[in-house]
Amino acid sequence: MKDVLQIWQFLPDTFAAAKPDINYLSSLLNGVSFDNISVFPGFCDVHVHFREPGFSYKETIRSGSEAAAAGGYTAVCAMPNLSPVPDSEINLKAETDIIKRDAVIKVYPYAAITVGQKGERLSDMEALSKNCIAFSDDGKGVQSAEMMEQAMINAKKLGRIIAAHCEVNDLLNGGYIHKGIYAEKHGHKGICSESEWKQIERDIALSKKTGCAYHVCHISCKESVELIRQAKRDGVDITCETAPHYLLLDENDIIEDGRFKMNPPLRSKEDKAALIEGVSDGTVDMIATDHAPHSAEEKSKGLKDSAFGIVGIETAFQLLYTGLVKTNIITIQRLIEMLSVNPRKRFGIPINNDYTVWDMTEKSTVNPENFLSMGKSTPFEGREIYGKCLLTVEGGKTVYKAKEI
Repeated sequence: MKDVLQIWQFLPDTFAAAKPDINYLSSLLNGVSFDNISVFPGFCDVHVHFREPGFSYKETIRSGSEAAAAGGYTAVCAMPNLSPVPDSEINLKAETDIIKRDAVIKVYPYAAITVGQKGERLSDMEALSKNCIAFSDDGKGVQSAEMMEQAMINAKKLGRIIAAHCEVNDLLNGGYIHKGIYAEKHGHKGICSESEWKQIERDIALSKKTGCAYHVCHISCKESVELIRQAKRDGVDITCETAPHYLLLDENDIIEDGRFKMNPPLRSKEDKAALIEGVSDGTVDMIATDHAPHSAEEKSKGLKDSAFGIVGIETAFQLLYTGLVKTNIITIQRLIEMLSVNPRKRFGIPINNDYTVWDMTEKSTVNPENFLSMGKSTPFEGREIYGKCLLTVEGGKTVYKAKEI
């Protein structure tokens, strides 16, 4: 049997606190051959939607956190588009009370930048900062430059990150997929790339001016990559994320199905290539899933009328390993940096006896019927993937184990 230390797949000095207890792991895997097994630090997703409170018919804290554990995640950051919106202490407590009761892994809530995420006035950021991981109005861009600047000034003072969904409303024009070849060919209204990168450009200038730690959510286009690359060269305190679907799919993969509708949308081949280059050269710091479950009915209305958003937390690692590592685009070490190390470093999320155990030779196809998430809508349905999560341990406690363990 291979020694557990030999299958620990990362920099042990960097993430020593994540390293498994050998005796505990050996007892859990008793009878399982270690020949094809790898052990990784618990993954960390800084962008998920667990829908509770307010929309528990889509997902709950329990179902979302169980799905995350099944995907190898031991920590996630939950976005604030909830009801009530966590824009006050009492509204944030409504969410944290459920997290304390039901979460099977660490769930860190975002607080809203603006009251009700309406972009009209700032939330009580000082009061909220004690119990939130960062501030975001995800799902909506903050349209007022003056309001975003003041939010950044406040966040800087409080030692918190502003994580921005960047979208200029005046440039959307009713679009719902990328303004490109597929939209033009099939008569759909398109969302231009400028609606994303133009607000990133504005916010970079504001971050430079205020000194605020700034994080860009789910970048999807080549202009965004280049703006962030240059901002890093200029010394701006900026990080960014992209999502698996922007690295593995583009507009040429779209079919007339709500499974292919998300915001931002799948963009061009050139955009995908630029994102992959950004992942390879370090411009893109982390990969987050933007796990966004909806009911089957909400996703059954085609590209035009379905809700924006797909699920992905249970398949992210396998998809990325299959599509980027096995194809020699990046190394497994680089993937783990983006899934575990960099998100934790940027957002100050600790790791202690958090790890996940995988059989990397197991081959399967993505089948939403097997998801623990209440959401089943994924554009990767039927795709062949490698890797099976056998075990996830958070804080020394087993939070997921496969049936054969």
